[in-house]
Amino acid sequence: GIVASFNYALNKYDLPKLEKSEIEMMIGIPLNEMFLKINSNQDPSDLSFAFREYYGKKGIYQASLLPGVKSKLEELKNLSFTMGIITSKKQEMAKRITEILQIQKYFDFVLGETEDRKELGKLDPKLKIILEKNYPGYRIIIIGDHPKDVMLSNNLNCPFIGVLTGHNSAEQLYNIKTGKVVIINSVNDLTVDIIYSLI
Repeated sequence: GIVASFNYALNKYDLPKLEKSEIEMMIGIPLNEMFLKINSNQDPSDLSFAFREYYGKKGIYQASLLPGVKSKLEELKNLSFTMGIITSKKQEMAKRITEILQIQKYFDFVLGETEDRKELGKLDPKLKIILEKNYPGYRIIIIGDHPKDVMLSNNLNCPFIGVLTGHNSAEQLYNIKTGKVVIINSVNDLTVDIIYSLI
């Protein structure tokens, strides 16, 4: 969905489309930042608007889960872990995606872009305040596959579990982490022992 939506926006403004791999490498950073990377003279906010135009109608239904994600979510939920999503997507859009993928029941919260939290995404200092207020005393671990997810864990001063989905290397994830980190090859490799070793 993201790849098709991104190229829809480029096509709308007569810009050359990008290869799937090029777009996938940027997934995880705010939309405007993604469009800035293509070095066009087009206002990135125009491209972001076109992206959301397509994504809200079609792209959102093209989303899919990595193998093993749903069963792992169910396993962790049954073990009474509190789970949430922190994303650079608009919060309501992110919630809608969890509903389409039928995984909303596994998550206790979704934090995304709102009128109060814009542009900074996962680096917004307000995230730490929100989590400490809503989940006082909780020990947090960030799980992700993108350098921005590592930066989020640095922002929250918490451990990080990196999943090698093919978009980024272990070295890319290790290099910017300032605290505890574990890298796994797939979601299926995530175990309770790994989680407890970090908290």
